[in-house]
Amino acid sequence: MSVFKAVVSETGRYMYDNYHFSEAAECDGLLYCSGVIGTAADGNIPEAAREEFRNAWQGVGAVLKEAGMDYENIVEYTSYHVGLQELMGSFMSVRDEFLSAPWPAWTAIGITELAVPGARVEIRITAKRG
Repeated sequence: MSVFKAVVSETGRYMYDNYHFSEAAECDGLLYCSGVIGTAADGNIPEAAREEFRNAWQGVGAVLKEAGMDYENIVEYTSYHVGLQELMGSFMSVRDEFLSAPWPAWTAIGITELAVPGARVEIRITAKRG
């Protein structure tokens, strides 16, 4: 029987306690991360899309670090986009600041809205230890 370990940072403790979900869950060497939105330190969405995308990838990195992993451990990710076609080039450019070959598997999905009003992207990853 596989047992998963919840990964919850100090900043994620509020969401864990009040909304009952982990930033990530690790099971059998795989890390399944909840979606990360690119809010600024004050909790707001930046005006500039590139800044929002960068914040989201930095948030992914923080979850990976909490689990003792790094961007190189990512094997797959899904990104959810409001304005997919319009912002895809900017998203990929920022993504390449954080990821490199060998490239993880990726699915990009266009949607109408996210949980945080005004957010344009949410990134969900799966990473493998080792």
